[in-house]
Amino acid sequence: MSRASFASCCHPVPFATALAAILLVGACRSTPAAPPAPVVSADAWAVVDGREIKRDDVEKAFRRMSDPAQSLSDEEALTARLALLNDLIVEDILMAKARALKVEIPESDLDKAYTEAQKNVPADVFQQELTRRNVTATDMREGLRRQLLVQRLIDQEVGSKITVSDQEITDFFNVNRSQFDLPEDAYRIAQIVITPVREQQLANRTGDDATTPEAANQKVAMLMEKLKQGAAFTDLAMDYSEDPESAPRGGDLGLMPLSALKQAPPALRDAVLKVTPGSARVVSQGGAHTIVYVVAKEAAGRRDLSTPGVREGITATLKNRKEQLLRSAYLAAAREDADVTNYMARKIVASGGKPQP
Repeated sequence: MSRASFASCCHPVPFATALAAILLVGACRSTPAAPPAPVVSADAWAVVDGREIKRDDVEKAFRRMSDPAQSLSDEEALTARLALLNDLIVEDILMAKARALKVEIPESDLDKAYTEAQKNVPADVFQQELTRRNVTATDMREGLRRQLLVQRLIDQEVGSKITVSDQEITDFFNVNRSQFDLPEDAYRIAQIVITPVREQQLANRTGDDATTPEAANQKVAMLMEKLKQGAAFTDLAMDYSEDPESAPRGGDLGLMPLSALKQAPPALRDAVLKVTPGSARVVSQGGAHTIVYVVAKEAAGRRDLSTPGVREGITATLKNRKEQLLRSAYLAAAREDADVTNYMARKIVASGGKPQP
């Protein structure tokens, strides 16, 4: 190669030309502009994966769940609506999962649930209650359908995965052996709690909540009738009890020593001591009701895994622990995976907590 050719080949590229080339390459590799934000309707209170939850959805849920006769401050009413909006967000996420997994509720099951909701309530009284809450029969059926779908999804995705091994039962017994020995006679009891006011926290499987004295009385009558027809107390407690602590356990309160029972209020004491195991009695006070169920009477003495009820009780305890853990994890993961924007919450924060129009 000649000296001239070498010089021509290795001559530096002018700075301006190099800079232009760098800028061009940078422009070619730059991140594309983000797509425009989707248009959200004026009455959207939240958006979940592109699906709107509108103000009217929350208002219908509020009317179904609240007692029109109950007086709430603006702040209390808004707090209740925010809680319901959060419930609807989770429900929407789970409904989408149910559709993806093809989980369905047959019309016959929905008809049965709707009939159960009206049981022991005269047709005209039921219609008056719907009118008083400003909801339609269609609204109520849709609410029931969504509840049943969510519960079926949870049963399929969580309940079906729960197993309790013999080794786990044995290990639990060995670690807690002293708890199974009874120094005195004791009664294993369970409960279903029904109150005449809206509960801030519900843990039953159906979301059922009596919010008036009339509704509470009707609910007690319905549950007692189901027990007479042979329904399992555990299932009824999990479906209908308004006590968030015991409902997930099927109402189980464990063993109550005889000495403690004798110091209990007379109505509760008699509801346990004056009935045979396998029986239920209603204890009412101040408009609230507790259906007390005597599961069994346990004699004082040492007990082991062959003692009737011990293995079953341990299995139920371990299963409930796992179910609560898996359910919480499943719901947390589902919420984390979803794209959620809570516009109503943002507005409240921005306004300093003032009620929104």
